[in-house]
Amino acid sequence: MRYLSLDNAKRISKIGLGTVQFGSRAWGYGESYDKRESHAIVRRALELGVTLFDTAEIYSAGRSERILGRALGDDREAVLIATKLFPILPGARVVGNRAVASAKRLGASHLDLYQVHWPNPFISDNTIMRGMRALQETELIDEVGVSGYSVKRWRSAENALGSQVLTNQVAYSLVDRSPERDLLPFAESTGHAVIASSPLAKGLLSGRYNSGNLPANFRATDPTFDPNHLEHASDLLATLHEVGDAHSATPAQIALAWVIHQPAVAAIPGASSIEQLERNVAAAEIQLADDEYQALQAASASFLPEVETSPHLDLAAMKHLARCGTLLAQTVLYDHRSHSRRTTTLSPAPSMGPQ
Repeated sequence: MRYLSLDNAKRISKIGLGTVQFGSRAWGYGESYDKRESHAIVRRALELGVTLFDTAEIYSAGRSERILGRALGDDREAVLIATKLFPILPGARVVGNRAVASAKRLGASHLDLYQVHWPNPFISDNTIMRGMRALQETELIDEVGVSGYSVKRWRSAENALGSQVLTNQVAYSLVDRSPERDLLPFAESTGHAVIASSPLAKGLLSGRYNSGNLPANFRATDPTFDPNHLEHASDLLATLHEVGDAHSATPAQIALAWVIHQPAVAAIPGASSIEQLERNVAAAEIQLADDEYQALQAASASFLPEVETSPHLDLAAMKHLARCGTLLAQTVLYDHRSHSRRTTTLSPAPSMGPQ
């Protein structure tokens, strides 16, 4: 395994493990995945040198954090757990309460990397970073990160915090290279890091799917897997296969190797099985030759996916806020119900008075 060159307490592996699928029915992995496979995947990741594990409070009503925490067990202190809070009413006190709740779900004494899950366009980062600063002062969190931030807002968040905002988690892959414009140069030149989410473009870059073989879960209706889109990606996928053949590697492994070729980037692919995890981790050892890297660059540049842009950005942001707010409410409700069940189970029987 290779690691980022950062001046922080814990090493960050170039290939991490994303856990958005933990506890989720939408992926179609079945109940046994949550009870057995997810645990085995985490344990194998530890054996392979993975130190970056990413989750969030809104993933599956907090179940992702719970599953990850149980699977890590006493090894929590040996790795970097990155979780996220969604910035709805992000007052300093609320931020503190949400951090405590995430730590409790993870079974951790503190949070290694606490990330703002989304740049709320209606609220500045001053308030939320005041809460983050207080959490750092009480040592409940170590590092602060953000997600989906522009360089300008990343810098602004750092100014509001008064210290380094270590990471920015953004979509980055051969079909979404927008971070290369300014995020990657900024991170590399200033000792920050970019965490690449969706490094395989929801599985498109695995080479497994075509118009006759679509994902069996919710991705089947995703525009990424539209037949025209898949056909448009054929040249890029062919290049991934060609480079992969030279390394006895899969297209997905080459796509991951391309992402982490950037020195300031770590990737967090998910894994449906131990075998997939092992293939993902093996990508960290693939060294692309200059001509291979350039061939992938060229194939990627010729792939221009149709991206719909809406002039009503505020409306889109409101919809996103409402959707994720619902997910957060589900997490809070699940926590409340779990606490109520434990209280009912552990409470002594009411006293009957003297007999």
